[in-house]
Amino acid sequence: MSHPLVHVQQVRKSFRRPEGQTLLVLDNVDLKIQPNEIVALLGKSGSGKSTLLRIIAGLASPTEGQVLFNNEPVTGPMPGISMVFQSFALMPWLTVLQNVELGLESMGLPTKERRERALAAIDMIGLDGFESAYPKELSGGMRQRVGFARALVVEPTLLLMDEPFSALDILTAETLRKDLMNIWAARDKKKPQAILFVTHNIEEAAEIADKILIFGSDPGYVKAELPVRMPYPRLKTDYIKEIVDDIYFLMTTPLPHNKIRLLQEVDFNKIELSYRLPEAEPNQLQALVAEIYLQEPNKAIDLPVLVDLVPINIDEFFSLTEAMQILHLAKISKGDIALSEDGKRFAQADVQTAKEIFAELLNRWVPIIPHICTLLNNKERHKVKEEEILEILEESLSESEAERVFKVIISWGRYAELFAYDYEYGVLSLENPV
Repeated sequence: MSHPLVHVQQVRKSFRRPEGQTLLVLDNVDLKIQPNEIVALLGKSGSGKSTLLRIIAGLASPTEGQVLFNNEPVTGPMPGISMVFQSFALMPWLTVLQNVELGLESMGLPTKERRERALAAIDMIGLDGFESAYPKELSGGMRQRVGFARALVVEPTLLLMDEPFSALDILTAETLRKDLMNIWAARDKKKPQAILFVTHNIEEAAEIADKILIFGSDPGYVKAELPVRMPYPRLKTDYIKEIVDDIYFLMTTPLPHNKIRLLQEVDFNKIELSYRLPEAEPNQLQALVAEIYLQEPNKAIDLPVLVDLVPINIDEFFSLTEAMQILHLAKISKGDIALSEDGKRFAQADVQTAKEIFAELLNRWVPIIPHICTLLNNKERHKVKEEEILEILEESLSESEAERVFKVIISWGRYAELFAYDYEYGVLSLENPV
């Protein structure tokens, strides 16, 4: 083919809030999906991945830009595109067979052909014998198999999947992934020509995808693109480990909003006043730093290993590791994290000493904090209205994002005992005026 199967061209998507504000969810997203390609979309929760999937499926419209499928603009649901949802999305009053037949009914196929194709899809996905069962009789894994059969029975050219394995237990998810890859590997002209799937599972992306797109957030954009050049089936080789390490590096390291394609270090010595500070609770931050110190006090630890050691979700983990880099508590390089000397001090400190170290690092590395302290010191009553700080943040950030960053600033400043905040009146004040 002379053109990609899917071409997302400069897509932007915004929503109008009830109070009249505009929330930008996707910004200038541009990507291509080629025939015979599996593409994974990785990013933090709320970065717009599912919204992008719905736009490609024709279930939502972009505010700007367009999506081309087989070189034709997508203006609504299109023949040849099918979708598997995270929540199964089955009709509880229909049997397995009837749920699978739904898509074929909309195509206007004769009853006999519908039945034959539905039964074949049910057999292919491993549900033979459950044709007359209702969703309530099935386990989560079996219900998702029905979702796959319903998506595949229409013989789509493009299969879209929105976190299809996330609601399943580990063993069930692994089995269903293997079955999907067996279908993909089969020399069957009826199988999809391409697959695009959203996932939070980094190892899953490395083991399945031919290309991994790292999604940035606030608003969503393609932050980086990683090819995976290894045939199926993929074992957990050193090459796959390198891919996983690269993904962790990209997910934990803020990169400029300009569709970076290559790995690069970020200079955390020069962040701006309106930097998008991550939502990282100081107590959680110290707990994670302490865990790293406990495991590897004097050398780097593999990020995937660290993820397995701490009972937090992946989004919180990425926010905490970004905060660690901002404060120079640790450095991340090629999928490994190593504590700095300040990080080691912070890990071993008692409560009050930890607060003092945190205050010291905030004043040294986070420009907005000493700026606020200077404003408070220079005010006659040592008070500043929150609007004054929000105005600074909104020079570079949207109104909603500025409000989010402001909450982080308040949390960090309170923990460090640098300033207080009166929520009722929206006023910051100096705890110890000089």
